[in-house]
Amino acid sequence: MSSSPLALTLANVLLRPGFGSRRDPGRVFDRIAAEAGRAPGDRQFVDDFRSLLGWWAKAENLTPVGWQSAQAFVRRHLANRARVRRLIAEHPEIEREPIERPVFVVGLPRTATTVTHAVLSLSDEHRSPLLWELLAPDLELPPRQRRKAVTAGRRLAQGTNLFAPRFRDIHAMAAEGPEECTFALPHALMPLSQAVIPDYAAWYRERDFTDDYRYLRQVFQVLQYGRPRRRWILKSPLHLGNLDALLAAFPDATIVWCHRDPVTAVTSFCSLIEHGMAVSTRPLDLHGIGATWSGLLSRAMERGLRARSAIPREALVDAPYSWLSAEPATGAPKLYDAVGARWTDAEAARLPEAVARPKGSRPHRYDLARYGLTRAEVESAFADYNALRAEVDRA
Repeated sequence: MSSSPLALTLANVLLRPGFGSRRDPGRVFDRIAAEAGRAPGDRQFVDDFRSLLGWWAKAENLTPVGWQSAQAFVRRHLANRARVRRLIAEHPEIEREPIERPVFVVGLPRTATTVTHAVLSLSDEHRSPLLWELLAPDLELPPRQRRKAVTAGRRLAQGTNLFAPRFRDIHAMAAEGPEECTFALPHALMPLSQAVIPDYAAWYRERDFTDDYRYLRQVFQVLQYGRPRRRWILKSPLHLGNLDALLAAFPDATIVWCHRDPVTAVTSFCSLIEHGMAVSTRPLDLHGIGATWSGLLSRAMERGLRARSAIPREALVDAPYSWLSAEPATGAPKLYDAVGARWTDAEAARLPEAVARPKGSRPHRYDLARYGLTRAEVESAFADYNALRAEVDRA
């Protein structure tokens, strides 16, 4: 990726006058926090994001668009947290909303987690969070406010496609489509997909995510309050490293673990990171992307494998890549049966659209060597996982 799209180049020119504000991130944060509002007793939450913005401000090769994105990320999470806390204070019964038997789709990135999520979302008995809802969780909105929130989601997706045209070929986003619930999780690895932030990476490795997942549960309770109760279908590869905290907040969850050759998955994900990160960071260190994300993903897998032993067998579904990539017509009913859901003619009729690539998208090609990695290195890092995959394949 040697050249920037014209729109991205122009955006960086227009935003350059404000780029110098990153020299004083504390002042920028104070302004954002004042605009977002805060709830009583939320000092630690706010302080954590103050630290994140300060670390992000020091990111190597950050662009003006990247600095603007950092501020938008922090602003969104602070505003959402304040809104959720305010709504619960006004309606204490929100916290009594039962989030029963939710399904969480996890696994390494690029292991068909997205298509698995889409297929499980087909049922009228299921409920998946939509991108626009995750960007600004709220109670049922009047039509005008709802249109405004949906438009904000569309702008995010359109901006991503404008600034990173190939991103859509790898992971298409739609404002009114099911999306990863990590958009609502306060601290995931998403900032590291936009910038090189070593202080945040170190802080993340030591973090206890229990409170983050308790808050995520509150987000779903807000989205459910006053609406029909259906079974939640949730998804993010980034949950893999935090299954212990996830299950503490959602003890009756069903975990659908998607499986694929880690060499292919890691390479494909590095390509995704390259195309997304190029919006915020220039120039890119491709070998740095390979080293960073192979390390982060192998660590997440190690943590996931440790947590796996505590998951009741009836609450764990192993989903081989072939189920939906090669044989969706036979794999989808297996998936529904495994999570205790009904597969009917209605879901079968919707299946082709759920597993189809977006219209106009191009094939996604990637090369492990581009990221300074070798097959032997990745296979060694994921040796324990490959042993599990062999067991899954045999079963």
